[in-house]
Amino acid sequence: MTAKPIVAIPADIRSFDGTIWHAVQHQYVRAAVNAAGVMAMIVPALENGHDIDALLDRVDGVLVSGSASNVHPSLYGAQARETDGPFDPARDATTLPLIRRAIERAIPLLAICRGIQELNVALGGSLAREIQEQPGNWDHRKPSDVDRDGMYRIRQSVFVKEGSCIASIIGAGEIQVNSLHRQAIADIAPRLQVEALADDGTIEAVSVIDAKAFAVGVQWHPEYWAETDKPSHAIFAAFGAAAQAYFETRQQR
Repeated sequence: MTAKPIVAIPADIRSFDGTIWHAVQHQYVRAAVNAAGVMAMIVPALENGHDIDALLDRVDGVLVSGSASNVHPSLYGAQARETDGPFDPARDATTLPLIRRAIERAIPLLAICRGIQELNVALGGSLAREIQEQPGNWDHRKPSDVDRDGMYRIRQSVFVKEGSCIASIIGAGEIQVNSLHRQAIADIAPRLQVEALADDGTIEAVSVIDAKAFAVGVQWHPEYWAETDKPSHAIFAAFGAAAQAYFETRQQR
């Protein structure tokens, strides 16, 4: 059997049945395996004790998932408010250095929802909180009183910029996505370029300007419909192809 690339997916800290778990939502693992064609390795969320290079020596890509938690505001120079949570400091301590080092080592990176926000913070940007309360913004939060398929229904227009990295994958112009979030990029990190915008101006996709490998973040959720929605599948297929290329190069060293 031909070996497959391995992609690291950082975990969230969750509490179930009175104990602490390191957990990743199945939809991300499923998309990695079935749409990107890679194997997934779940990385524990630790506030200290990680050897990032030892981890990256063994993988061919990094997938930073969405989550119900938010990046702690202190990490982008803001004061935390009671309404800004929930927080996951162990995930923050894992993902931010992992993102920076993956980019430095030219390891393919795909960051989704919370992940695009972590990417922006990791590279020196800031986040806007409760964006639905800002004048001119519409409500990007998940719909209430619907099942999970309804929650992730593709229903929002975003506009992909001509000549962008995302455009080379799914085409430029208007596409329909499933974007669910309370926070978004405010000040964009100097090393990021905007790839797609919602019609209210919210940044919905970015890429790393000086990256030597695939390094893309999207605010929406391509993982949920990655096996049936054409643009969603194309994003994961491109990420998988980049991981495959990195894997083949790594095998030759």
